[in-house]
Amino acid sequence: MTFEEMKTLLTEQILQQQLVTATISQPRMKSNEIKRIKLKPLLLKNHYHIQIEYQYERILKHENILLADFPSKLEAIFEDYRQAHIDFLDEKVQIQLSKKNKVLWKSDKSASPKEVNLAHNRKKNYLLSDDQPYPFLIRLGVQTEDGKVKKQKYDKFKQINRFIEFIDDALSYLPQNRQVRILDFGSGKSYLTFALYHYLKIEKGLDIRVTGLDLKKEVIEECSRIAQDLGYDQLEFLVGDINDYNEESSVDMVVTLHACDVATDMALARAVKWGASVILSVPCCQHELNRQLNTPALDIMLQHGLVRERFAALATDAIRAEILNLVGYEAQLLEFIDMENTPKNILIRAYKTGKKPREEQRTSYNAFLQLLNATPFLANELKDYL
Repeated sequence: MTFEEMKTLLTEQILQQQLVTATISQPRMKSNEIKRIKLKPLLLKNHYHIQIEYQYERILKHENILLADFPSKLEAIFEDYRQAHIDFLDEKVQIQLSKKNKVLWKSDKSASPKEVNLAHNRKKNYLLSDDQPYPFLIRLGVQTEDGKVKKQKYDKFKQINRFIEFIDDALSYLPQNRQVRILDFGSGKSYLTFALYHYLKIEKGLDIRVTGLDLKKEVIEECSRIAQDLGYDQLEFLVGDINDYNEESSVDMVVTLHACDVATDMALARAVKWGASVILSVPCCQHELNRQLNTPALDIMLQHGLVRERFAALATDAIRAEILNLVGYEAQLLEFIDMENTPKNILIRAYKTGKKPREEQRTSYNAFLQLLNATPFLANELKDYL
């Protein structure tokens, strides 16, 4: 299918009022401030419109377009984005575009016919609906039996959905023709591990095998029971440490949430050495650089303990992201909604591209380390890759 044929086919279905919802993602340019676009039909003053929701890092903006005016808007959108997941009334479509606009089109007509909600409201559209029961959320105490999110668990529900958005964005980087291997280091109570498994296995139908690793035996035992109760036969939980886990030679996705201090670096290094296509990491307790900082030019700022701690944490994560960029990844620091409402809400997202770094990148990186008098643990772990 050509790029033009794709646009024609999509336009025809949308003009026939077949659209239920669509998510368009993967900006072609890193500088694009709009990270994701969502589409849905609605009635305004008895006229059929397509509502466009533009998702920036921190805000949402909406635009309502008359159906007849929408084709030109759709064409402009696909000039800037490379991935789309679209639900029509009787078909689910997944589209991936290459840099040269080669079209990968996957269609699934096996699902039950959907209904369109044309009501005009600004209710948040989550990838996991807040009024549909999900067995794993019920079992974990986030939802009631009839699918309502418990009031005291709504922040956790939002965090789970934010995480699922990151997973959804990463779909095109995962293998499509074999089993996907995923490791979650420091899985803890595993809300997000179960969410990841549900979304990729149940919602997207991928062949996956997921391992959650944590040091707390009682937590691992409870998570194993829940996985067994839910019939998640390709999800396992093991007691273990990042340093001691040597069961894999290659991994497709590595997730690490709140691994303390250099444990995050250990997980990132292992991910790189395994050749992981996707890395999602929420760091915690970044003390290493704080101990090393010796920068008289910044003393006015760093003399204050609170400021020094926050600066060290931000600088540590910036260095981690840049190291990943230097070893063949496209890394970004993104805001992540934290269930504990702490400032530790930065997520490092990295996709393997194999791209060689520019010499200016290396120069800037080295200059920054010299400024801070820093010797990063991750740099030492990946010295053979840098």
